[in-house]
Amino acid sequence: MFIEVLKSKIHRVKVTEADLNYIGSITIDEDLMDAAGIIENEKVQVVNLNNGERIDTYVIKGKRGSGIICLNGPAARKALPDDIVIILSYAMMEFEEAKKNEPKLIFPKNNKI
Repeated sequence: MFIEVLKSKIHRVKVTEADLNYIGSITIDEDLMDAAGIIENEKVQVVNLNNGERIDTYVIKGKRGSGIICLNGPAARKALPDDIVIILSYAMMEFEEAKKNEPKLIFPKNNKI
């Protein structure tokens, strides 16, 4: 049996941009991606602490060290610059493997490690 468990969490980062005219997704600073173990095109859930919105999208690599957190395309309707979000990724694992899983949790300050 497989279950879905938390793999990675970027806790409380500030949205820096919202680009409605982009094709979609979320752009994340590559330093944050590396620290959390998230890769480009990985599915993530974005939870907005300011308005309660939750969306699923995929990740685009942002400029390393930039602190960028940009919601693109339709996702841009779910958050405004300066909103605080939590970014979560999940993985499917066998039940016994999942019991041993230790998610990568990061707690950036000002969108930096």
